Amino acid sequence: MNDQSREFSHPALNQPVIAIGGNYTLIKEIRLPYDGREILCLLGAAIFDTSCCGAGGCLYALVPGFVRSWKFKTDSDGRHVSLVEPVSDERTQEAVKAVILKSEPVHQVSFL
Repeated sequence: MNDQSREFSHPALNQPVIAIGGNYTLIKEIRLPYDGREILCLLGAAIFDTSCCGAGGCLYALVPGFVRSWKFKTDSDGRHVSLVEPVSDERTQEAVKAVILKSEPVHQVSFL
């Protein structure tokens, strides 16, 4: 196991989270092939409809990292837990971002 590997509790999908300016919802969880490995990627939608600056929205991707062990246990809340290795190298982040932008209609990619 890589020293950087960490446990990642999978969040519930399709459950809006209310925020001060609107809400966001994680809508899909995917595993994308990359350089002989798999990247875990969460896709979400954010709606800005209670902001003083107007309304809008965006689609986004969150990348916990490379999958090392898929849903190998559950946490105390009953959520699946995977072991992931964060994507810390900037060059690899840019390459992974390009793969995601090519396959998904998101506006933003963030690495956790």
